[in-house]
Amino acid sequence: MMIQSESESQAVIKMLALEKELDSEEGNIKVAFVAGATGYVGEEVVRNLISLGFRTVAHIRPDSFRLEKKKAYFEQLGAVVDTTPWELNAMTQTMKRIRPDAVYCLVGTTRARMKQVAEEGGSIERASYEAIDYGLTVLLARAASDSHQSPRFVYISAIGSTPWAKGSYMQAHYRAESAVLTSGLPYTVARPVLITGPDRKENRLFERVTARILDAVLAFASRFGLRRLWKKYASIDAASMAKALVKLANNPNCANRVVEAHELRDI
Repeated sequence: MMIQSESESQAVIKMLALEKELDSEEGNIKVAFVAGATGYVGEEVVRNLISLGFRTVAHIRPDSFRLEKKKAYFEQLGAVVDTTPWELNAMTQTMKRIRPDAVYCLVGTTRARMKQVAEEGGSIERASYEAIDYGLTVLLARAASDSHQSPRFVYISAIGSTPWAKGSYMQAHYRAESAVLTSGLPYTVARPVLITGPDRKENRLFERVTARILDAVLAFASRFGLRRLWKKYASIDAASMAKALVKLANNPNCANRVVEAHELRDI
């Protein structure tokens, strides 16, 4: 017999309570499922949704070394924490169980993460852009579709996501975006340039330096009537990105739209 820890038992109880509440509300309640909840944008999306009164399910990988810390953090905010493994059948059952109105796909990896996995003797392929940025996005979209719930699928792509985009990162995002657009689900896809800010905890020095230089050049250019360039190419922080995503996801007129970087600043 498998014995559950006290924290695991409490998580199950909270999930069952959410299901009961959903049954009693008969569809009047708004539920959001956030994959990649522990990420830079993910945390902000969870906070934003909770502040607006959404029943928010924050997904954390069951093998995450930050599971207990992040679980306590999200539960303190008022979210329900879900640790469904990244397997199609398991994720489909979770979608059927919680019946989300919106699914936020905010998963992604980095070169630093891939390097760390390699140094620890792990599989680089399993930590690659192909496996995470593309593979998990496709799995989540398939699970949402197979659940027959038809939630709004919210996905962060990248500016320049095209068939001829170069590099494994851009190709993974193009293929993932294409999969979302053809999933049969109502979708909202955002294409920001760089998502960064002084509050980002990850050590992504090159990205921060690039953003600072680019933002400074674009801010200078905007003083001479080139504000359109600033709106299109300047970086955006997590709080602004999260606010835009949540607004887009809850606007019926933004269903089945790809939102470019300059549009995100006007939301």
